[in-house]
Amino acid sequence: MKKLSLLTFGLVAALAAPILAAPAHAASDKGVVAGLDRYARPLSDLDALSEMTRDASIVGIGEVTHGSKELFTVRNRMFRHLVRDQGFTTIALEAPWSAGVRLDEYVRTGKGDLRTILREDFQHSYGFWQTKEWLDLYTWMREYNRTARDKLRVMGFDIGDVHPDQYGRVIAWAEKNKPAIVPDLRRRYADLLALPGGTAERMNAIAALPPERRKTLAENAEAAYRLVEKAPPIVAQEARVIAQMATMYTLDGPAMHSHRDKAMAENTWWWNRQTGLKTVAAAHNGHIGYVSAWPEMYPVTQGAHLRAMAGKSYVAIGTTIHGGRFRAIDPKTGKVGVFDTGAPGTGSSEHTLDKVGHRDYLVSLRQAGRNPAVRTWLDTARPTFTIPATYMPEMFTKPLALGKAYDSLIHLHRVKAADPL
Repeated sequence: MKKLSLLTFGLVAALAAPILAAPAHAASDKGVVAGLDRYARPLSDLDALSEMTRDASIVGIGEVTHGSKELFTVRNRMFRHLVRDQGFTTIALEAPWSAGVRLDEYVRTGKGDLRTILREDFQHSYGFWQTKEWLDLYTWMREYNRTARDKLRVMGFDIGDVHPDQYGRVIAWAEKNKPAIVPDLRRRYADLLALPGGTAERMNAIAALPPERRKTLAENAEAAYRLVEKAPPIVAQEARVIAQMATMYTLDGPAMHSHRDKAMAENTWWWNRQTGLKTVAAAHNGHIGYVSAWPEMYPVTQGAHLRAMAGKSYVAIGTTIHGGRFRAIDPKTGKVGVFDTGAPGTGSSEHTLDKVGHRDYLVSLRQAGRNPAVRTWLDTARPTFTIPATYMPEMFTKPLALGKAYDSLIHLHRVKAADPL
């Protein structure tokens, strides 16, 4: 299996675990629905979000698909609310660190052309973020920053690609502050810098290298990191991300996903500690939650690592949809198409969630779980939409216990496909 197909949650076609049947349930789930309904709040009432995140410094807000309009726009609304109400300033993305650097400079200073940045840095498995919804968010952030004292920021916590400028920043620091290590640093980075120039080309090229070449690249990247480990934090962190990226391409299957999710958590936590800025982490549900719907391939999630690092100052908010359309890769053609979830099955999470009185709502699972019937329902794994970036309908009903995965939940009745640029 090609590593390049594994970089976005769900691009895995060879999961062997069986799909569990819906658990036995009573003729009526009125008690569960009533318990959820008591704590559900319409999405027009974002004060409920403030209550759920009051003590948090990092809030993960997931997406059940990588390609649905409302999942992006609702999260954008929530980020804007948290900016204004609780002083959050950073949107952290499931995107490469170097892409985040470029976007951060744009929203802070206006440098560059936003559409060009999205076109050049969001390719390959990151192309799902090249949408009007994300364009609108960054445009709003730039306008906000024109007059704001506390500037909004962007960071990318993922490790699928490293732009050549990132190597340049590490080397430039060494040239000015530690020239004796520059020849070794350049030698260690030489093969990585020789990769093709575009994001997709680099990702394809490194994945296509023989295993022994990828191992050498990773060893050199790790050695380069050790050379600057005691440098100022940002320099050491950029070198560390390069090593994380190179190491990922030496791994397969669960080992690769474990490495990636741990690295994404470490990078998010580094940013939060070093900057002191409250952060919204934007990623697939399968990353931001505490448990995985596919543990045989994704053993430990980014959210589980963040909870271990940050404790209760990390809050995970998942998303569910009763149905709708989404953009995904068609495995028959390799191109992105638009698909529909179809209706959720009886006994699924969504079948019950959609009976709550609000069409679209936010609910604290911690509060709702005080009801014994709701707690039992939340802690029982049942078929739940977990929609990959590749269209694989057989994977849509992986069993998940919502109460073990998230602190809170956003439920949307129906979604449309995102608008590509």
